[in-house]
Amino acid sequence: MKSMALGRGLDALFGETADAYENEGTQQDKVLELSVKDIKPNPFQPRKTFDETALQELSDSIKEDGLLQPIVVNEDFDGYVLIAGERRLRASKLAKLKTIRCVVVKSDDERMRKFALIENIQREELNAVELAVAYEELIKLHNITQEQLATMIHKSRSNITNTLRLLQLSVKTQQALLEKKITAGHAKVLVGLDDKQQQVMVNSIVGQKLSVRDVEAMIKAKKMLEAPVEEKHYKATYNFSNLHKNFDSLGLKAKSSGNKLTIEFDNESQIDDFLNKFTNFSSL
Repeated sequence: MKSMALGRGLDALFGETADAYENEGTQQDKVLELSVKDIKPNPFQPRKTFDETALQELSDSIKEDGLLQPIVVNEDFDGYVLIAGERRLRASKLAKLKTIRCVVVKSDDERMRKFALIENIQREELNAVELAVAYEELIKLHNITQEQLATMIHKSRSNITNTLRLLQLSVKTQQALLEKKITAGHAKVLVGLDDKQQQVMVNSIVGQKLSVRDVEAMIKAKKMLEAPVEEKHYKATYNFSNLHKNFDSLGLKAKSSGNKLTIEFDNESQIDDFLNKFTNFSSL
C-alpha cells in the first residue's frame, strides 16, 4: 500500500514540478503576467538564507535578458501565493520589476509544501541544514524510508543519512554552519559531541582556521585521552603437590584450595618446631 501511495505522491510531484514549467499552457495551469506586489511568499519555504551576491547577479541577469523561466504560484482569495521560484521573485524585486511571468496552478497547502521542498532539492539551492530539514519533512509527509527517498532524488543512502545527522547538532552549531563559519564537512565530524564540546570545536575551527582533517585528529585524540584504562588482573595458579609431601615428612597436615595453603598443628610444640625450621631455611 505504501508504494502505491508513494507513486501517486512524491513520484508524481517530481514530474509535476517539471510539468509546471514545460507545459505552460495546459488546461489546468495557465501563464499570466502578475503584479509582483500581489504575490505572497510561500509559508512552507524551506530556505531561510539567501546569498545576497548571488541574488544581485541573478537580478542583473533578469534586467539584461529578462526572466527566462516563470515562477509557480497558487491563486489565493486575495492574490497569489508563491509555490516555487523564491530566488527569481526576490531578484525581480531587486531589479525593480513591476510584474513577473507566472505559471498559475491549483494547489493545496500540502502540495505547496512539497513543491517548495522538491524544487529546492532538485535545484540544490538549500544549505546543508535546510536540506536536512527538507529531507526529514519529505520522509514524514510520505511515510517513506531514507532508502526510498535516496532512490527518488538520485542521492546515495549514505548522503541522505549523513545529511539528516546534522539535525542532531546544537542550535549554535547549526547556526555556525548557516553562517558559513564552518563547512558541512566540519559539521558532520562534530555530530556526537555534546553542546559544550561542539562550541569549543567551532571556536577552534573559526579561530585557528582548522581543516576537517585537523578537527578529526583533535576529536580522535580527545577520545583516546578520555577513554578509561582497562585494568588487567592476572591470577596465578600454584601447584602445592610437592609442598604437601614436604609437610607430610615433617608430620604436619596441609590443605590447599586454589591459591590458599592451610597448615594444621596439633600442639604448640609442632608450631615451635616448624618455626625453627622455617627460620633456619630463610637464613640460608
